[in-house]
This record gives sequence, C-alpha cells and structure tokens, in this order.
Amino acid sequence: MSHDTPTQSRLTVLIDADNAQPAILDGLLAEIAKFGIASVKRIYGDWTTPHLGGWKSALLEHSIQPIQQFRYTVGKNATDSAMIIDAMDLLYTGRFDGFCLVSSDSDFTRLASRIREAGLTVYGFGEKKTPKAFVSACDKFIFTEVLLEQEDAEGEVKKQSTNELKGNTKLVSLFRNAFEAASDDSGWAHLGAVGSNIAKQAPEFDPRNYGYKKLLDLVAAIKLFDVDERLQNNGLSKSVYIRDRRKKPEKT
Repeated sequence: MSHDTPTQSRLTVLIDADNAQPAILDGLLAEIAKFGIASVKRIYGDWTTPHLGGWKSALLEHSIQPIQQFRYTVGKNATDSAMIIDAMDLLYTGRFDGFCLVSSDSDFTRLASRIREAGLTVYGFGEKKTPKAFVSACDKFIFTEVLLEQEDAEGEVKKQSTNELKGNTKLVSLFRNAFEAASDDSGWAHLGAVGSNIAKQAPEFDPRNYGYKKLLDLVAAIKLFDVDERLQNNGLSKSVYIRDRRKKPEKT
C-alpha cells in the first residue's frame, strides 16, 4: 500500500537588500522552510556599493541569486521597482503557491495585496518598525528581530511576565475575540482554531514576540484560560482546548 507524500507549497523568496540585514538569513530560511519549499530565492540591491558587502558570502552559501539594480537617482530606491516587476512576472507564471517578501519598506504594500488578490499566500518579514499597512497586507508577518533572537540567544529571550501579558490590552482583546469566534456550545475552543483566528486579526502575531516559543506556552503564561489536553485516536495524538476562566460551566 503506497502513501502519497503531502505536496509542499512552492514559494518565491524576494529580499530587499537595502531593508534587511545578512544576520537574519539563517533564521529567515529556517522559518520559510516551515511554510514550504523556497523554489526561487532572489535578493535585490546595488551590488557595486560597499554597504551590501556583508551579504555576498551569505548568498553563495545559501544559493540566493543577486539581482543588480543601479541607483539612477541619489535618494531614490530603484530596488523596489525591480523587485515588484520580478514579483509580477513570477506571479503570472502560475507556478507558485506563495511569496515571501523580505523588507521593512511600505512600498511593497500594494504588491502584497495584489498577490493575495490572485489567491496566493504572502509571508512578510521585516523589522518591528515596518509600517502597519505593509504588515496588514500580508497573510502572516514575522518580525526579523525574532529570527535574530532565535539564532543567537540560548534561552536568553526575555519572557514577558503574566502581569505584563495581562496588561497588554491589545493582546488580551486579540485572544478573547479569537476565542469567542472558535468556541463551541460547551464553552471550549480548539487551540489551533484560536491561533488561526488570531492570525486573521493580526498577521504580525507570533508567540516569540513575547518570549514564548509556542502558542500553548503563551496561553499558559497569560492565565486567562483553562487548558485541557485531550488524547485522541486511542491515545496516539493529542488536541489542546481552552476555556475562558471568566465563564464558569453551567451546573447540570
């Protein structure tokens, strides 16, 4: 009896060298591998300038194709236009399932929206200073500071305390809205469904932004929900459900 191997998403990775740093590269590619196969990897910039020198050895190591784009006018970024044109050419081939756009530049907001309009998934990667418009235009947005911490720190990422998490009204509202959307008649919600609803509300959400590796770890730390880990398939798998602690079960 043969078992079909699940098809992995084919992804295009486009990096704006002017708005990203080489130190993120290992963490970036490891993160992208969670979403699919990087079939195309290109990086854009003026490689005649010295400030991109740090990228050159990293590109060889990871087989990323550098695309030369001269600066025709001082102060203007010609890289953006080249990257957008290539992205649209690649989109029209119909060979890809998603795009990874690596930049903190709001100029790529419309590109992200256009790719999503075509039914493809857009993963954005940029610094925490990235304008909200670009972040919101992506299906998922990952802050590159997290990738640096992931690569360099060994348990040194500062975890926010329960009080800090509860004091973050935006985070609390995000969790409670997602829980309400996912909960069933019994008052419990599957954690995976809650996570999906959070991602729809806030593409930039990531437990690692708060110092926690997984969503379950963050849920346990914020202490707003009861957690129930249920064994399924005769104990072969486990599902996690959560319930708002403010809602006590009805007595029967």
